[in-house]
Amino acid sequence: MNGAAPAGQHGQSKAMLVLLGILWGLNWPAVKVALSGVSPWALRSIGLSAATCAVFALGLLRGRQLAIRSGRERMHIAVAGLLNVAVFNIVLTFAQLGAATSRVAIITYSMPLWSVLFARIALGERLDRLRACGLLLGAGGLAVLLWPLLGKGMPQGVLLALAAALTWAAGTVYTKWARLRSEPLAVAAWQLLIGALVALTGLLSFEGWPHWHGLAPQVLAALGYHILFGMALGYLLWFNIVARMPAGVASLGTLLVPVVGICGAVVLLGERPDASDLWGFALIFCAALCVLLPGGVAARRHAH
Repeated sequence: MNGAAPAGQHGQSKAMLVLLGILWGLNWPAVKVALSGVSPWALRSIGLSAATCAVFALGLLRGRQLAIRSGRERMHIAVAGLLNVAVFNIVLTFAQLGAATSRVAIITYSMPLWSVLFARIALGERLDRLRACGLLLGAGGLAVLLWPLLGKGMPQGVLLALAAALTWAAGTVYTKWARLRSEPLAVAAWQLLIGALVALTGLLSFEGWPHWHGLAPQVLAALGYHILFGMALGYLLWFNIVARMPAGVASLGTLLVPVVGICGAVVLLGERPDASDLWGFALIFCAALCVLLPGGVAARRHAH
């Protein structure tokens, strides 16, 4: 009896991870469709607000301590929220307006490579052979992907996708450097709230309150999917998974997201990635595997 429960929980966690990969993967084409009728500021305001409410509700249902009492922790959470949630999500949404969804997804998921590089600089983490190989593969993948675009003029969406990956990586390393001691669910909830407030501030400053009448049915359907499944249910699943599985295994499982996202862009949006996109994706995917595999996840710091 005692041995069956953990095995059952592990199987359930893996199923949740697959479901999350599908939900977040399909969120890429959903966002692209929603952006045909809704502005990036409005999309992120409502999406991040839904995720914030869902995660706070989860914390309250679990009886977790959601208050952040330390001033130092509040400051670090505010900076991490700006990098990990606000800037990342907003820049990424604008990126999808200026480039193909599949290409944006490929570039965004170069994030693990940048996080390894930033961790080497900021945290002194050593580069073992696996992670060094990952960096080389990732650099090769980005070169294959971006080289054909240089002669034509780099699309703004590609540059914004790269900026989103860099911001996500910087926020991840910053959070690690800050060594936050607060309840992880509280840290996540407050970061999401910061992201929602920044997006709402941008919306009201640049556009004013949105008007939802007259939206095409496919835009409404995509917006509903993004709010309910991509954000609210997606984040609920993610924090349930993180609570059940090692962080490295959970992160490795998220590599399903760009695969589903690219397939979704091909099937639902009619995109046709060219050879450089596919080769670049293959190299970046293998690079992320090298970084996220157990040997690459372990942080090896210099001995003092």
